[in-house]
Amino acid sequence: MNIFGIGIDLVEIARMEKILASQETAFVCRVFTPAERDYCEGKPRRAEHYAARFAAKEAFMKAFGTGWTSVVTWQEIEVGRDALGKPFLELHGSTRQAAEEKGIRHMFLSLSHTRCCAAAQVVLCD
Repeated sequence: MNIFGIGIDLVEIARMEKILASQETAFVCRVFTPAERDYCEGKPRRAEHYAARFAAKEAFMKAFGTGWTSVVTWQEIEVGRDALGKPFLELHGSTRQAAEEKGIRHMFLSLSHTRCCAAAQVVLCD
């Protein structure tokens, strides 16, 4: 297995709280999938969870080497959790197709958050 790319991102929770307070509906619907929204809205400190998922999407884009484009879109990068709570990435649509074309078959995701910051690291491999 070879590493294709590594990405990391850090989001301030206070910044996410401000975004949610000022433009919640537009931002949340543009960036997060319905499953991600359901998960975050079920948490007492939802901004931490939105921030971690936003960081994961940014980290993926960095690891993929493109940033946000017409091919790699927010809603097509989804953060899920397995039965034990381990986070994972699931790609959809043109983002999935682009990853397959580049030979990416394995994606590793780590999330962490405190009261002030959320961080995500993504490793993409063939």
